[in-house]
Amino acid sequence: MLSAPVTGYNHTSAAINRFSVNGAGGPNLGPHQGGGKQSCCGVVPRYWVPGLRAVVEWEKDPDPYTYGDWPERQFSDAWTKRMAEHKKGYSRHKVIVEIPRYDIPGVLKVHFLPCDQVRVTAAGTSPGYPGYPYNYPMEMEESEVCQG
Repeated sequence: MLSAPVTGYNHTSAAINRFSVNGAGGPNLGPHQGGGKQSCCGVVPRYWVPGLRAVVEWEKDPDPYTYGDWPERQFSDAWTKRMAEHKKGYSRHKVIVEIPRYDIPGVLKVHFLPCDQVRVTAAGTSPGYPGYPYNYPMEMEESEVCQG
């Protein structure tokens, strides 16, 4: 097994407040952001094996910009009370996903897609480069209704 930093790519309009992959925490991700920050450390096998999977858990804020419009002074008692109500709208998720074949291991990269879909890779390359399995646009179209 090898130590691998963890990073994420958020292709949605929600905020990813926190996430983990196989228990290793990743950085928070604003809407349509990612790839810049890394956290340490997850682990990946030196050599890919069939059936390799990852458990991804995350917390999502579907309306991350709403508090910018609140009239209350930030961190006042009224603002804190409103924020507590806002946090009730956060959702928590957990999925198990396949990690596609890689020849050279690298950073654990988690892609958050619309409809709470997730993809993980440990490929030793980055988005936009040959051989990278998930070249999604950062701003993906989001459906009002998700399947499943």
